[in-house]
Amino acid sequence: MKSKLRDLKDNDIKNEVAKARKEIRNFRFQYATARSLENPKVIRNLKKRIARLLTISRERELGKNQKSDKKKK
Repeated sequence: MKSKLRDLKDNDIKNEVAKARKEIRNFRFQYATARSLENPKVIRNLKKRIARLLTISRERELGKNQKSDKKKK
């Protein structure tokens, strides 16, 4: 799964983050109203997925900045 995330393009990563945040919102709402979830770990897993995606995105940003800094020198 982690290697599949790294193969995604930047726009796809942003879309996945938005999708995961929407899912978390829905699960939190479901938990707040019914006080039960089929799988309570789903929120934790989605948070981890978002963190992975944002980490990959940030690594790419830093990689691009380092390449441009080397060209300037």
